[in-house]
Parts: sequence; C-alpha cells; structure tokens
Amino acid sequence: MEKMVIEGGYPLHGRVRINGAKNAALPIMAACLLTKGTSKLKGIPDLTDVKTLCNILNELGVDTVKCPDGSLEITVKEEKNITAPYDLVRTMRASICVLGPLLGKRGMAKVSIPGGCSIGSRPIDIHIKGIESLGAQVDVKDGYVIATGEKLKGSVVDLGGPYGSTVLGTCNVMMAAVLGEGRTVLENAACEPEVQDLANFLNKAGADISAIGEKNIIIEGVDELNGIEYEIIPDRIEAGTFMIAGAITGGSIVLENDISCHLTSVVNKLREMGVEIQVSAGKEEFNGVKNGECTVKSDGNIKPANITTLPYPGMPTDMQAQFTALLSIANGTSIITERVFPHRFMHVAELNRMGANIRNEDAIAIIKGVPSLSGTTVMASDLRASASLIVAGLVAKGITEIRRLYHIDRGYEKLEDRLTSLGAKIWREKE
Repeated sequence: MEKMVIEGGYPLHGRVRINGAKNAALPIMAACLLTKGTSKLKGIPDLTDVKTLCNILNELGVDTVKCPDGSLEITVKEEKNITAPYDLVRTMRASICVLGPLLGKRGMAKVSIPGGCSIGSRPIDIHIKGIESLGAQVDVKDGYVIATGEKLKGSVVDLGGPYGSTVLGTCNVMMAAVLGEGRTVLENAACEPEVQDLANFLNKAGADISAIGEKNIIIEGVDELNGIEYEIIPDRIEAGTFMIAGAITGGSIVLENDISCHLTSVVNKLREMGVEIQVSAGKEEFNGVKNGECTVKSDGNIKPANITTLPYPGMPTDMQAQFTALLSIANGTSIITERVFPHRFMHVAELNRMGANIRNEDAIAIIKGVPSLSGTTVMASDLRASASLIVAGLVAKGITEIRRLYHIDRGYEKLEDRLTSLGAKIWREKE
C-alpha cells in the first residue's frame, strides 16, 4: 500500500495538459462490444478503471491493445461469453455499462452488480427498467443482473430518477437500443458531455442517434456498427480539479486541451469567488466543439459562495468535494447543497481533521472559512474525496499524508507528477 505525502504552502505555476475523460472513455470502450472490426480510441487515460474495464472486455472475448502512441485498439474476437464476473466488476461502478451492449449485440447479459466509490446509494433500477422497456427479460439473482432479449424493439423509455437523469443508465439503454428494431425515444435522458461523446462515437460507427445533448434522445435502430477511429473528449472533472488546485494555492496555471464550455458552472462559480479565469479557443475539434487553453490566477483570497450540485449543465457532483476544500479557507460562510448524491460528504470529517470548520446536515454542508488548514494524516473514502484532500494538502501548513491512495489512481493519471511539474511538493511513499 502507498500513501501520498504533501508539504503544503507552495503556489502552483506553469502549464498542464488535460487528459481524456474517464467518464467518456469507459462507456465508449464498452460500446466497442457492439462493433465489427477494430476501433482505435485516442485520448484514453492511463487509469486503474481503464485497466479494469480492459480486463472485463478481455473476459468477454475482446482484444485490447495499448499502442505506442497511447491510443487503445479494441477488437471483438468472439461473442460466446456474456458474463462479467464479480471479481472484475466489484471495484468499479462503470462496469455496469457492459450490460447494454452485451444485451443489444449478443441477446443476453449476465453482469455482476458493481461496486465503486462509497458515495451513497446508487441503485441500477433505472437501467433495468430501461432495458425492460425495450423488451428484455430481466432477473436479479445471486448478485447478478441477468437480461435476455434476442431482438430488442424500440420504445419510449423514461430515464428520470429521484435525483435527476442517470448518466450510466442513459448510456446503457442507448447502447442496448442502437441495434434494436424501430425507434427508441429516451425521455429525461442525461445531457452530460460524456453521454454526448458516447452518442457521437456510436453515430460515427454507424448508429442513427439524433437530438444529442437534449432531454429526449431519438434512436433509430440499425443492423450493424463498425469499428472506427475516435478521440475522447478532455476530462472536465480533471480540469476543474486543477482549476481549484491553482485557486487554493494562490497560483497561476494554464490548462491545455480544456473545453471550458463543458465547465461553465464551475468557471462562473470560481469567478464569483474571486478567481481570475481566461479562456482561449484552440485548434482541435471534438464533434463541433473546440478545445483550448484556460488560464487560472488567484491571490489565495477566496470569497464565500453557495453551491448546489445538479445534473448537467449544473454544478457537477464530481466537483463538490473539491469545492468543499476550497471553501474551507474562504473569507466567510458558504453552503453546499448536494442534489445528486445527498450522502456524498464523507470527505467532510477528514477536512475537519485538517482544521476545517464544516458541519454536515443531511444533504447540506455549512462551511465556515478558517484562516488556514494544518497537515495531518487523513483517509480517502472515494475518488473525488481523494482529490479534495490533495487540494487541501497543497495549501495546508506542514505535512499531509493521504491513505487509501488507490482511489486517486482510478480517476487521475500520474497526478502527483503533474502537480510536481507545477511546483507542488508531493510524492508517494510506502505505508
């Protein structure tokens, strides 16, 4: 086991390139189960979640080859196996996204109910309801979702849930429907850029999906999909995390390969908090949207703010923990309301160990800013909580040690090396 060690107090300066989006890469990798031939995916980040999904795809008869240029080639070799076993699925919730393509292409799927981050209840009932609406028979037995349906038929599917649209549920039902018969309408579909990226990949492979990015997605079934070359969009959550790291340390950093329009809510909130952000367009294009550079400057004096997490285009729940860390040193009292995962506040106790003054009441965190944080030993409970503790450690006085480090490697590629290149004092040690 390793731990992250941070000596706080060093402002970040320099340039850093944003990697491809984990939450786009994983469903697109799963979607390759629907295709014939080889797909070459560019911008796939080097993460443990990606390696886990490669292992699951290998189990399902798919070859995955990492190319010298960093891209990933995916080829379906045989389609006999329809089981994604517990030992592979248990560590990553996104593993459930093989359910839709297995069912849509092979007519049957047996997928272990997944694990992942401990951020509260995240049932898959909407996934199940969605594929049942397409004519599948579904049984949940011995910890597995078992779905059968030789030829799925188009239908109207409502994907709305108690806390908004389901991102992975939208991805799963979309993938199940593209090879089905007739028209499928996904009502209350998730609009996140990662969902749009999946739809764009599927269309380039031969699917017929329209109204992408809207609440009602329309899918006309096609007979087959073919392997293609495709580049994953930049990771907006990684970009947002670096923005907050720059802001909390009073630094000046430039993010390369950033699509700021995917982060409008984050950018606007940081500006409201006194952080200077300048955006310029780049030359690379992702399905009509250009990437660019984003310059983040801060003097370390953070204004308090009220934040409510919401489905896209609202404030991402995956940025809530990082904002909690930033607001812990703001000049006043802030309130964060979590509308997506109401119990996603396990990082609060660890931030309080560092000297923060945060009170959690149900789905609300009340944050009274303190002059400074102090380094100590803390425990990461999930991926984004890990990021918030690293952000806090960058500004805390003294040494911070973060344990359960495996969470961070699920979503951030070589984070300590990239922060070091910006001037942070951060390294790994054996526990």
